[in-house]
Amino acid sequence: MNLAGYQDVVDPAADTALKINISWHFFFPASSTTPWQLDGVISAMKKDGYDPELIHGCHNRTVVIDSHLGERENKQIDVVNHHGLRNIHLYEGEQWMPVREAVGDLADDFLVLNDVYPKGFHIPRRFVGENIIHLPTVKTHVFTTTTGAMKNAFGGLLNEHRHWTHPVIHETLVDLLMIQKRIHRSVFAVMDGTFAGAGPGPRCMVPHVKNVILASEDQVAIDAVAARLMGFDPMSLKYIRLAHDMGLGCGDPADIELVGDLAAAQERWNFESPIEKLTFAARMQHEIYWGRLKKPIEWSLKTWLAPWAYLASVLYHDLYWYPANGNDRVLEVLQSDWGRLFHNWAQVQTAANADGFPELGLAPSGYVHDTGELLRIGAQVLATAAKEAPEVQAHLRHW
Repeated sequence: MNLAGYQDVVDPAADTALKINISWHFFFPASSTTPWQLDGVISAMKKDGYDPELIHGCHNRTVVIDSHLGERENKQIDVVNHHGLRNIHLYEGEQWMPVREAVGDLADDFLVLNDVYPKGFHIPRRFVGENIIHLPTVKTHVFTTTTGAMKNAFGGLLNEHRHWTHPVIHETLVDLLMIQKRIHRSVFAVMDGTFAGAGPGPRCMVPHVKNVILASEDQVAIDAVAARLMGFDPMSLKYIRLAHDMGLGCGDPADIELVGDLAAAQERWNFESPIEKLTFAARMQHEIYWGRLKKPIEWSLKTWLAPWAYLASVLYHDLYWYPANGNDRVLEVLQSDWGRLFHNWAQVQTAANADGFPELGLAPSGYVHDTGELLRIGAQVLATAAKEAPEVQAHLRHW
């Protein structure tokens, strides 16, 4: 963080939101903010004199991701509590304000959001004037090929109807970066690549241990460097190229200054495109947003019928894919050093010193959650998704 000059950017006098990423409420390597990533950022800020009273964990939700379950399963809440920080869920008691009230005439320059939301949309009021530090991971994504710091804002600035932007997701990420630059005191990112995810991310991936952590104030540059590590040409990715061309950051690796572990920066992991091995659910999403099913089905996602898609996602990912595939991949990764650190976090966190974690503990001998328990938790998530769907809530308020 100090190599990236964060103290020159993040104002110690302003509140700082640590925007935690939960791409899956179950632990899956590379999918969500790791506890050591969050702990490292907080520890660095405290060591450098930042007031813990002005630092807080920050979560948003999607209809298919339970953020309270996710912060427990991914052990993020353990870190927040250990450091005595506030923990804010943006959809619980927080005020949201019209975006034009926050950004003024900048809204006229949006590439797509005015078309997606012709009646406007709201953003969290507390974000205005706050620092924000994004905590994404190095991974692929079935919509944008790679995902990182720019995409992490997607889960904070938009409400439950953000799936409306999927057909124009690249342009949406650029619009969100424009908003961030206008409303935040500063924007910074620390990206975890101790685990990196290949394949059909951000959930059903093949995890790899890669031992890197990235940091930058330039959201475009950090995503470009992560993409290059994964083996992709950053300027071939539409969201990076658009942001670069609009002067919102640097996406050309030739113009990005690299400091720290320069040997690691030259690695190329040669991840295959997530488009090449889509899961059934991802193939259906592609057909709905860009393919043969767009005309007959996409319209339903903007009506009271939309909950069918939320329930289908939970049924596939939580009740089928994770028990059938994810549990084995997690168990394998938990045998690694980083996996052991995660598994034993409650014990090793308190034994950490300035050099890191001297004791990692033993790897698990079996699944963290057996199939029956996964199905039980998945059924609870399914029920919550049905109950909390915005379309259902709107109907209940009407009656």
